[in-house]
Amino acid sequence: MNQNLFKAIIACGIVCFIACTTTKKAETEKWSERMARSEMKRFPEPWMIEKAKKPRWGYTHGLVVKSMLEEWKHTGDSTYYEYAKIYADSLIDTDGRIKTMKYLSFNIDNVNGGKILFDLYAKTGDERYKTAMDTLRKQMAEQPRTSEGGFWHKLKYTHQMWLDGIFMASPYLAQYGATFQEPALFDEAVKQILLIARKTYDPVTGLYYHGWDESREQKWANPETGCSPNFWSRSIGWYGAAIVDVLDYLPQETAGRDSVIQILQGLAEAIVKYQDPQSGTWYQVTDQGARKGNYLESSATALFVYTLAKAINKGYIGNEYIEPVRKAFNGMTGNFTRLEEDGSYTITNCCAVAGLGGDSKRYRDGSFEYYISEPIIENDPKSVGAFILAAIEFEKMIEK
Repeated sequence: MNQNLFKAIIACGIVCFIACTTTKKAETEKWSERMARSEMKRFPEPWMIEKAKKPRWGYTHGLVVKSMLEEWKHTGDSTYYEYAKIYADSLIDTDGRIKTMKYLSFNIDNVNGGKILFDLYAKTGDERYKTAMDTLRKQMAEQPRTSEGGFWHKLKYTHQMWLDGIFMASPYLAQYGATFQEPALFDEAVKQILLIARKTYDPVTGLYYHGWDESREQKWANPETGCSPNFWSRSIGWYGAAIVDVLDYLPQETAGRDSVIQILQGLAEAIVKYQDPQSGTWYQVTDQGARKGNYLESSATALFVYTLAKAINKGYIGNEYIEPVRKAFNGMTGNFTRLEEDGSYTITNCCAVAGLGGDSKRYRDGSFEYYISEPIIENDPKSVGAFILAAIEFEKMIEK
C-alpha cells in the first residue's frame, strides 16, 4: 500500500477515535487520556505540534510522541501507537535518514526524538528505525566534550553542559546500551549524571543550577564555579526525569548506580521543600516564589510530578512522598487545565522557552528577570508531553 495513503487512513482513524472519545464523560477518563486525546485533536498528525507547517525533527515533538507511546502501553489502546508511528514515518526516509536533522550542529536536543524509535523497532523490525537510532548513537560518539568528558549542549555552545542535555541524551544512550548490548553506555549515562551534579549542585538549597561553563567565558558564568546564576525549575525537572528514566536500564551492578539513586533522593527532598504550600505546584524560578514577577509554571510541575511519582513506583524514594505528589498532581490539574467547549483540555502557564547565552541581539543571561520575561503560553508541547507522562506515573501510583 502507498505509504502516504496508509498514513491518511491511520490519521482518519485517529480523528474518528477522537470524535468518539469526546463523547465520554470527562470524569470517567484518566487524566493521561484526557490530555493525550486533546493533543491528538489539536494536531491530527503529530508533526503539526507547535503549529509546524511541515514535518521537522525536534525534541518537543519527540517528548509528546514518547508520551503517546507510554499511553499506549498504559492503556493498551493502539491508537496512541499509530499516532506515534505517523511522526516517525513522516521524518525517517526509506534509507533511514532523519529528515531536517542537522547532524553537524551536534545539538544534543536531536537525540530526544530517538527515544520513540525503540518501541517502533521492537514492534515492526523495520530497519529504517535502527539506521536512524545508529545515526543518533554516532552523533553522541562524536559529540564535543568538556575536559572531563561531559557532553557540550551544542557545538556552538562551547564548553557548556546544561541540565536539559542530560534528559535529551542519557536515557537514550542507556536504552541503546540495553537494547543493542553496548554496556559501556551504562557507564556513559552515569558519568554524565554524576559530572553535572558535581558542577552544578548547590549545597545550600539542594538544587542544581541550569548550566555550567567550563571555560567561564560566558557572561552568565560565575567566575569561580562556572555556574549560571539561578535555578530554573524546568531544567531541574529535566534532570530528575532523566535520572528516573536512565535507572530503567542500568543493571544493578553498574558502577555509580547507587550514587545516581542518592542524587535522586536528595533532589526529591529539595523539590518538595520548594513546593508552593497553597497550590502544590512549583514556580518558574524554583527558590524565589515570593519575588514579584515569578509565577507557577506547568511544565516544571509536570516534570517534578513525573520524577517523584516514578521514583515512588520504582522504590527509589519512600511513601512519605505520596501526599506531596498527590497535592502536586491535584494542583496541576486544578490550576493549569481548562476544559474547552469541544471536550478537549488546554494546559496553561507554560514557559515557551528558556536557555543560556545566544547571539548579541538576544543574550540569555540566566538572571531572574530573564526567566520571568520569556513568553507564557498555552498547550506548549513541553507541558503537554510532561503532563501525560506525569499523569501515567501518578495513575500507576494510586492504583498500587
